[in-house]
Amino acid sequence: MLKTDHLNVEMFEKFAPRPGERALLPELTPKAQVALMCRMLYAEGWDDHIAGHITVRQSDGTILTNPWELTWDEVTASDIVTLDDQGNILDSNWNTTPAIGLHLQLHEARSDINVVIHNHPKWSGIWANLQETPPIYDQAGAYCGSELPIYNEYLGTFENKATSLTAVEALGDAKWALLAHHGALVVGRDLRQAHLRAATLEWRCRRAYEVRLAGGAEPLAEEVIQQVSLPDPNGFPFLWEAMARRELRRDPNVVN
Repeated sequence: MLKTDHLNVEMFEKFAPRPGERALLPELTPKAQVALMCRMLYAEGWDDHIAGHITVRQSDGTILTNPWELTWDEVTASDIVTLDDQGNILDSNWNTTPAIGLHLQLHEARSDINVVIHNHPKWSGIWANLQETPPIYDQAGAYCGSELPIYNEYLGTFENKATSLTAVEALGDAKWALLAHHGALVVGRDLRQAHLRAATLEWRCRRAYEVRLAGGAEPLAEEVIQQVSLPDPNGFPFLWEAMARRELRRDPNVVN
């Protein structure tokens, strides 16, 4: 991923005109990028044991995903599985969760998204169980706007195709959702956008819970949220790369 990929180039050149002193990341294969995404989101709290999947649709229609057997903080590039659009494994002896159908249905239904993330994070999971939409109290919780639907018709786990299709239909064209009594779902057009959304959702949920415990406060006004949420459609310069470098420092073998 180049530092300008999936960014509003005009805004990027306006606010970051200098080229920088060195490359922000080494050249990464698509599988290495997905492995890094797993590690990055684990660090953001998307870390319920072996639960959850990230799927990334490629330009040829294949889909990259993490294997069922491994936790997000141990997966490496060589572990990433390639699927066809029906979910058949093309190049690995690892398995995928039976719940992969939710991802496949979302990719089929939404031509605007190439990344689907599902897991059971701690803080968004609290609000999913409360079946409440967390207010936004600070800038970091406002990067992706305020609308956050709750899918609250629990029909079972997502290996049931009818259940996952109902969730897809309920999501509509939303960018994310809380899944009542279950977890969280985030989609995006690319890794940069999906990472920002997943990190922002967990931050927003944590801050809202902390503010509630502290006795409450006045949330940000909607007009302020709209001003702050410019990174979601335009991209957040340098953030994906910075978090990827952090994971490379922790474990350089993630890209192998």
